[in-house]
Amino acid sequence: MQKQDYYNEFFEKGQQKINFSFFELHLPDDDPVYSLKKVMEELDFSGLLACCSDKGRTGYNPIMLYAVVTYANMRGVRAVDRIVELCERDLAFIWLTKGQKPKRDAFYDFKSKKLTGEVLDELNYQFLRRLKREGLITLKELFIDGTKIEANANRYTFVWRGSINYHLAGLLDTIDTLYAKYNTLLHENGYGPKYDLGDAQMFLIEGMEKVRRVIDENRKRKLTKHKKLSNNTVIEIDNCSPLEILKLQKNLVRIAEGEGISFVHSKGKQKSEIQKLYEELEECGNRLMGYKECFEIMGKDRNSYSKTDLEATFMRMKEDHMLNGQLKPAYNVQIAVENYFIIHGYVSNDRTDYNTLIPVLEKHRKAFGETLEEVTADSGYCSEKNLLYLKQNGIASYIKLQDHEKRKTCAYKEDISKYYNMTTRVFEDEHYYLCHDGRELRYIRTESKEQDGYTQTWEVYGCTDCSGCEHKARCLYKYDAEKNSDRNKVMKINEQWEALKEASNANIQSEKGILKRQIRSIQTEGHFGDIKENENFRRFNYRSSEKVYKEFMLYAMGRNINKYHRFLHHEIEKFTGKAGQKTA
Repeated sequence: MQKQDYYNEFFEKGQQKINFSFFELHLPDDDPVYSLKKVMEELDFSGLLACCSDKGRTGYNPIMLYAVVTYANMRGVRAVDRIVELCERDLAFIWLTKGQKPKRDAFYDFKSKKLTGEVLDELNYQFLRRLKREGLITLKELFIDGTKIEANANRYTFVWRGSINYHLAGLLDTIDTLYAKYNTLLHENGYGPKYDLGDAQMFLIEGMEKVRRVIDENRKRKLTKHKKLSNNTVIEIDNCSPLEILKLQKNLVRIAEGEGISFVHSKGKQKSEIQKLYEELEECGNRLMGYKECFEIMGKDRNSYSKTDLEATFMRMKEDHMLNGQLKPAYNVQIAVENYFIIHGYVSNDRTDYNTLIPVLEKHRKAFGETLEEVTADSGYCSEKNLLYLKQNGIASYIKLQDHEKRKTCAYKEDISKYYNMTTRVFEDEHYYLCHDGRELRYIRTESKEQDGYTQTWEVYGCTDCSGCEHKARCLYKYDAEKNSDRNKVMKINEQWEALKEASNANIQSEKGILKRQIRSIQTEGHFGDIKENENFRRFNYRSSEKVYKEFMLYAMGRNINKYHRFLHHEIEKFTGKAGQKTA
């Protein structure tokens, strides 16, 4: 048995350093830092160097800083303080910096001013072109998916459109009362003719009447304990200017000066009616200006934002620390993957995935030209606008439909009220439908609706006479024989949308489509599993969409180089799916 003194002999009292030769230490031959060096040797850093000034004192080499930041992300390190510590203690970081010890200010200046999103994209695209030359990717197919990552914003700093609408309705009532009070003041005292002032007319705000109806209905529902209605109507407040209220204030000042009435502010002095009206108008104008600023920040595409990160939107997250389904400020992060490599990243404050597909595909077209042939995504991207874009650009759609599971049920196939379960006939170049009872549903008119700059068109078909049909209860929506006995069948069909869906559904049901859905679920969901669970990337460190995008792309590039390192050392191989295996 060894004595305690045997172990104590290893440590010397007052020992200052460990006696070893630094040159005897070396990194393992298969360390990922060598793969990073191999990648960086062929990159063109002219875009990065163009963002760096040659005036003043020479700082740290921006290429060295980029290598350090990228390698830190390869190791799953995103915090600048942790990177500074590793540059002093970790052998791989010391090897990259050649013994230099950059501090936190150097990294913050580099990441905020010199390293832009365009530079990051260009460096990533150079690396991807190298992967294409080596046969690891083709850039002809993309597997797309998204996830929500919490923003670096306080949890209870929300601003809701519905809440602003509610308070704006009350504010407009108050302003309307003040306008009436202003006109009464002019008439009773004869100030109008004396100072050549006309009656003030209350301004109108588009969409306010709809908000008032919703507010009244919610007040009634509160008494009956029914579910509250949404109050997220987009109000056109652009034409409403607080300057109109300021004009009334100037008129009141003019009247006060002409009548010799002074405004008092000291304690114990009685304010005149003109001053009281002036201050009430001023308070309402400030509130109206504040609401207008909130609407401008929110825009027309969002219903909320955070006061500490104005570009973050409150979204429903899977991680709920209160376990009550509350919303958190977050960003919608999209990735386009091929053979485990993240080809594109896209950060949006949109709560859904509908509007994120086309921007990602446009990035691909601008970077690599018209090379894309196939796109695979889940049902969150299935919309007429997206599928039409794919068709017009000659890209095969392998996008899962929203009713993919519903189409498998017997209820879907036996629903006699739907057009797809009816017989189609053509007579004199005009096609019509035959219902379950054999009656004709012919074309009536065409309707259209514009939303987010895209116009959808529906063809309306109807039956002229449904009397005596025994299937009306199954065919007509919410049919009541006592109240709607004379009601006839009418249905709307978006024929372009239906044709696009059928083409995409045929693709995903094919053997090739099943393999592609396997690959998508493994590769894209695998990335998100690593990002959130294994590396605990659940919250951004920076604020604003630009900085958030740079943070995520640095992390994505670190993951790409790690994947490249594993391919070089034959740790992973390209996955092509398993034929004959069913996919949901």
